[in-house]
Amino acid sequence: MTPDTAQDPGAASRPAVYEQVVDGFGTVRVVPLDPDADAPLLHSWVSEDRARFWGMRDASVEDVRDIYAHLDSLTTHHAYLVLRDGVPAALFQTYDPEADRVSECYEARPGDIGVHLLLAPAAVPEPGFTGHLLRALVAYCLSTHERIVVEPDAANEKAVALLARSGFELGPEVVLPEIVLPDVHLVEKRARLAFRSRR
Repeated sequence: MTPDTAQDPGAASRPAVYEQVVDGFGTVRVVPLDPDADAPLLHSWVSEDRARFWGMRDASVEDVRDIYAHLDSLTTHHAYLVLRDGVPAALFQTYDPEADRVSECYEARPGDIGVHLLLAPAAVPEPGFTGHLLRALVAYCLSTHERIVVEPDAANEKAVALLARSGFELGPEVVLPEIVLPDVHLVEKRARLAFRSRR
């Protein structure tokens, strides 16, 4: 991890909504995001070129804080920091697909959960890192839901390939409509749907 992702005692001390010890990898903990405390860290992640598909490269620290404060006010969308042995490893978001624009592009079922994942930057690539982390997050989601739906940018070939390798069933390409609300503006997005169900 880079110095920006050094251990944060504040995040590490938060009660976890999920925790799993992954053999040969470490302890993965999912903790609620704190918009005020975590905005500088998240800004350092989302402003990088590798995070261009996240759509927040031009956002300021204040913008990031405001976006996640708004998300925190919702009952249908949630944001978390994923920690590996106490060190921030990813930003993880879950949402109710029926309360999201993705529901206009597929037939949402009761028990579906939508997710977004942004990995922290790594100073040195670690083989298997993403796969280990993703397995723990899939286990968390499927412990309370029947099916996961994801909708990465269709041009994000790495993300789509990772999902296919991780047991997700690839669905069609769709166009998520633009959303313009007083507190939210989401541009139109061409996405590739993918699904993972309980076995």
